[in-house]
Amino acid sequence: MESHPVRLVLRDDLERSRLTVFFRLLLAIPHFVWFFLWTVIALLVALANWVAVLATGTSPAGLHRHLSGYIRYSVHLGAYLTLAANPYPPFNGPAGGYPVDVEIDPPVAQRRWTVLVRLFLALPALLLSTVLGSSTSTSTTTSTNVGLSFSGGLAATAAMLGWFASLVTGRMPLGLRNAAAWGIGYQAQTMAYALCLTDRYPYAGPEPGAPCSPFVAPAALGSQAPVAAPKPATVQLVLADDLRRSRLTVFFRILLAVPHFVWLALWSIAALLAWLVAWVAALATGRVPGSLHRFLSAFVRYGVHVQAFVLLVGSPFPGFTGAAGSYPVDVEIDPPVAQARWRVLLRGLLALPALLLAGATFNVATTSAVLMWFAGLATGRAPQGLRNAGAYGVRYSAETYAYLLLLTERYPYAGPEAGFAGVAVDEVGAGEPAAASSVPADDVTAAPGDAPAAPDDSPGGPSGPTEPWSV
Repeated sequence: MESHPVRLVLRDDLERSRLTVFFRLLLAIPHFVWFFLWTVIALLVALANWVAVLATGTSPAGLHRHLSGYIRYSVHLGAYLTLAANPYPPFNGPAGGYPVDVEIDPPVAQRRWTVLVRLFLALPALLLSTVLGSSTSTSTTTSTNVGLSFSGGLAATAAMLGWFASLVTGRMPLGLRNAAAWGIGYQAQTMAYALCLTDRYPYAGPEPGAPCSPFVAPAALGSQAPVAAPKPATVQLVLADDLRRSRLTVFFRILLAVPHFVWLALWSIAALLAWLVAWVAALATGRVPGSLHRFLSAFVRYGVHVQAFVLLVGSPFPGFTGAAGSYPVDVEIDPPVAQARWRVLLRGLLALPALLLAGATFNVATTSAVLMWFAGLATGRAPQGLRNAGAYGVRYSAETYAYLLLLTERYPYAGPEAGFAGVAVDEVGAGEPAAASSVPADDVTAAPGDAPAAPDDSPGGPSGPTEPWSV
């Protein structure tokens, strides 16, 4: 299995200093100045590197080292600002010198025609990088401008929520840390591709074994491993999609979904009334009645089917009943159990952080769908990395609405790596597929009861077969 030349390395132990968290942006001011100065230099070096690769087919070692250090430094700074890491980052971007790092392979031969139109080819990855972005994302545009930007991407949203959680608990929630790390890692891949350090296209999938996966085996952290006990998920997304897409249905996907939009709106009215009754019943008895649980579970499943169809995560036209097992992208929800009444009473308030993050994950899934639309029309297949990125958005949305609708007391888990057990990673992984990651508690908020390869994604790139996986 061929390893991707740009790989995320994660050694963080989740511990955070409340003092440095509170003053994080103020402490980073020297880095803002230095990053700006290094960016100006990197622009000139990038231009020289582009000319050299066009002429020789390979990035000169000195230029490659300089740009690699710049990318590593941007990763370190982004991880520090998004609270994906705790230590104050060094100013020289040393390899292996920070808890959130990237490995970048030495220069190899590149195809000159891709170098000539590199920035044009990088546009899809740059678009996805924006919605995955950190609060200090490095963005490369068609004018070869690499600069500091403040965005509302997934990593930035995770950082904002993690800031409050870290101040309260002194730890960064695992899921939020992993969401931020995934975004930072993908941005590093995108920068390396746009700056002609590699001609391997960025791979978006977060599954263990993928180059930007935030999965960390406990053994990798030794005695510093997070001590949160893994718990089985109460809401699981099951995906049995084979990546094949009909060009005709892809082209008319939104139009075909119009009847579902109408039916979903009507069902939402009934679901709202059912939720109000379930809320009163759960306050009185500590448990959602079985009939209401089944009705609301079917509503959530139907929403998953429609969302997966519209976002090209699934291919067939879904049914209108939300029947379990009736769609390749499905959701399994555990039966009703006893819930703490105070959490039921405050459920809408407690769900606000998850709803905010769900908006960011939906942006990721929507952007992936736009890119899959073009790829599906060109090749009749969905790139696996984009499909998996979109599936993450569908999964987190399902967990969030199941929590909000009182179907579970477990808080949605923000980590994009969760549940990819046994997923094949063709030509992009860093070795054998990793074991399934656990879904720990205490993810987005500090509230008790919190729950916690593939072909490349180049435009028109081939897609190999994939195995069913569950989240």
